[in-house]
Amino acid sequence: MEKTKTANEIVKLARQADRVTSLEFIDMIFDSFIELHGDRYYGDDGAVVGGIAYLDSLPVTVIGVQKGRTLEENIATNFGSPSPEGYRKSLRLMKQAEKFNRPIITFVNTPGAFCGIEAEERGEGEAIANNLYEMSQLKVPVISIFTGEGGSGGAIGLAVANEVWMLEHSIYSILSPEGFASILWKDSSRAEEAAEIMKLTSYDLKELHVTEKIIPEMDGDTKISPEDLAMTIKDELIDKLAELRQLTSEELIEQRYERFRKF
Repeated sequence: MEKTKTANEIVKLARQADRVTSLEFIDMIFDSFIELHGDRYYGDDGAVVGGIAYLDSLPVTVIGVQKGRTLEENIATNFGSPSPEGYRKSLRLMKQAEKFNRPIITFVNTPGAFCGIEAEERGEGEAIANNLYEMSQLKVPVISIFTGEGGSGGAIGLAVANEVWMLEHSIYSILSPEGFASILWKDSSRAEEAAEIMKLTSYDLKELHVTEKIIPEMDGDTKISPEDLAMTIKDELIDKLAELRQLTSEELIEQRYERFRKF
């Protein structure tokens, strides 16, 4: 797939409010979704949604970072920035999936974890670190799909997977271009310049072997409809999970380990 847009243009597309949300993807791809709530420690985080569903006839656990489109929806989902309880909820669901031998699929679209003082007080860093550790040892297949922004530890806290895929106009990086420019040049207005050197687009990351697959969002000059995009993802998931489910638990863990060690 050939890159036809600049990195800064892709950053803007990744942040568009009209991008398909995690709940919309779940509704279009899976059947009989039952959402589960709460981390069993503190509360429920609207920025992370998850539950059990069927992919065709295969029971799976699905988890996604949810963003809103209106101001009210974004306040309810904290603009897609999970709090500690969101990561703990996701881990609870992943451990449940492991217990019942269900594959795990995550949808990631976050500028990063919530960095407010209350999140730090409730152990944001520990919650993300625990997800990284526990996901690396999961005995079931894990596939993560980046659908918009993928920022820092907030993104990788749901992306320690056997395969990581990206929508064509999504991004994945250690921080935002604005943050990069502020740190490197003390000038956030140079964000466009930063985006070009950060290697954060799906094309860059596929070339660097950080991700395995790019899901096209364009057919020539025509934007692919959300329904067709969802069906492409569904077909790809069915094929890949059929392959991953042939591996033993030990092979899945080793494959995941080697995937990240090669970086």
